[in-house]
Amino acid sequence: MYVRKKIILKTPSSEGVFLLLFLPKKVLRILLTLIASAFLTVGFSQPMKQDQRIWMAYSGQYKASPNWGYHMEAQFRMENQLEQNLQNLFRIGVIYHLSESKNITAGYALVNTYNATVAGYFKENRLWQQYQVTTKWSKHLLINRFRLEQRWVEQFRVSEMEQITSETDYQNRFRFLNRFLMHLTQLNSDKEQLYVVLQNEFFATVGQNAVNSKVVDQNRFLVGVGLNYNNTIRLELGYLNHFITSSTAPDLMNHTVSISLFHNIVL
Repeated sequence: MYVRKKIILKTPSSEGVFLLLFLPKKVLRILLTLIASAFLTVGFSQPMKQDQRIWMAYSGQYKASPNWGYHMEAQFRMENQLEQNLQNLFRIGVIYHLSESKNITAGYALVNTYNATVAGYFKENRLWQQYQVTTKWSKHLLINRFRLEQRWVEQFRVSEMEQITSETDYQNRFRFLNRFLMHLTQLNSDKEQLYVVLQNEFFATVGQNAVNSKVVDQNRFLVGVGLNYNNTIRLELGYLNHFITSSTAPDLMNHTVSISLFHNIVL
């Protein structure tokens, strides 16, 4: 028995497999599904450009009654030197709680995206609807979210006479999010918890559209750590691998530092 133990410790790859065996089967399946979906999406991509980004986000959910609540969100997406705001997003919505673990939401989002060609921002008006299921076991948390979006995206085009014109294109898009929060340890009190975040969100276009003719629109894979205070405030820091396809330009992969603040409160 002593010899077998020594061999395992001297082989790094064997040690990793050995440690994974101690994870609950349900947790292990979630981890493998998230990682596989991220790499499968990138595997179908064409040659791509790569860049760095910094994302900062606030997301608040406020429960006004046993069944009704509202959602408020703001995101600021910067280049890696924090000198140029490349995109900002503002999202609001009305939430209906079907139960403690299930809810549906519908709302509106305004997105401003920087276009370097014209040195200005183009706008997107977006309607969105989603269904979310939260599963708890032990101290771990799994969130599955299904979202539909109707997007009216402003497009800048340069004519042969080098005149800039603006048109609005329409797109339907589907998004599927898997978000897994794995408890690590309690901190100073029972109200403070440190956890690992592992999530993947897949974006697909629906039907014919002029925004992106490819079926796979985006994929966002995130790994990070979070601090949970009393289940009302969560602060998360992580690495986001953001893969974006395009029907008119090379695909893009952004290596992103993600900083997020989540606020959940009962009014």
